[in-house]
Amino acid sequence: MERIQQVLSRIGLDGFLLAIVAMVVLAYFIPGPGIVQGPFSVEAIANYGVTGVFFFYGLKLNREKLKQGLANWRMHVVVQTTTFVIFPLLALLVKPLFITENANYLWLGIFFLAALPSTVSSSVVMVSIAGGNIPAAIFNASISALIGVVATPLWVGLFMNAGAVSDPGSIVLKLTMQVLVPVIGGMLLNKRFGALTDKYKKQLQQFDQSVILMIIYASFCKSFTLHLFDHMSWPGIILLAAGMLSLFGIIMLFVKFISGLLSFNREDTITVMFCGSKKSLVQGTVMAGILFTGSSITGYILLPLMLYHALQIVAASLLARRMAIEK
Repeated sequence: MERIQQVLSRIGLDGFLLAIVAMVVLAYFIPGPGIVQGPFSVEAIANYGVTGVFFFYGLKLNREKLKQGLANWRMHVVVQTTTFVIFPLLALLVKPLFITENANYLWLGIFFLAALPSTVSSSVVMVSIAGGNIPAAIFNASISALIGVVATPLWVGLFMNAGAVSDPGSIVLKLTMQVLVPVIGGMLLNKRFGALTDKYKKQLQQFDQSVILMIIYASFCKSFTLHLFDHMSWPGIILLAAGMLSLFGIIMLFVKFISGLLSFNREDTITVMFCGSKKSLVQGTVMAGILFTGSSITGYILLPLMLYHALQIVAASLLARRMAIEK
């Protein structure tokens, strides 16, 4: 068993990815607890957890370090433009291929994925393994998550009529109370309590993952109960996965090409490649819980994100290790 865990870890598969799969399977066979409504339901507890996730994210942000990170502005512009402009534009290009109602829901999930910020932890880890610019990676991933609080809802808001989603007024209120207020509150308390986020880093990661798993379980319980995935075949899911892997590859090649045009050194190129191509499962799941709360299509929305997350971890792990050998 220990040898199996080492092999899985080497290719980027960890216990959390397996837990995500387990939640989907559990939602399929035992959907009851996930569709129950009430102040102590799975969905309600996950919503409470969302507030905590963003509060602790704000608590981690050190304003002085963010200011210092602005020096290498060309790199940051490339990463953030790729994350919040190139990704969504690529998703818009394939929209004509999704013509049925259910296919349109699936495209909305792809576009939602494309509008998300970069992930902090795995981006920094991959940059570290490959031998890139770690301080720049930390800055880019952090500022990306902060921009995503505003940019993601704005992008997705352009296509909110594509599915049965929440009332715009309630979305703004929830974003304010569950995202903006906790983030700002955490940032204000950074000087006094920010060091605690490093001390309890593992526990906070476990908390984030627990909230994600609850959101995934509740979302897929609704989708399975309403038989939304009945028309999807395994070849269709494999085709979607191939599309997500192709998206990752296209972005990787794009940022590498741009880095060459701008004459970035090896360390900065690595940072741009990994920070610009990653998407945050944490912010994706919690944002979906806000933007599509109470909607039966949330499972559709999360499916492309979960596939992309798993594939980006595996592909990026293999690529980072190869770069480390070539160093």
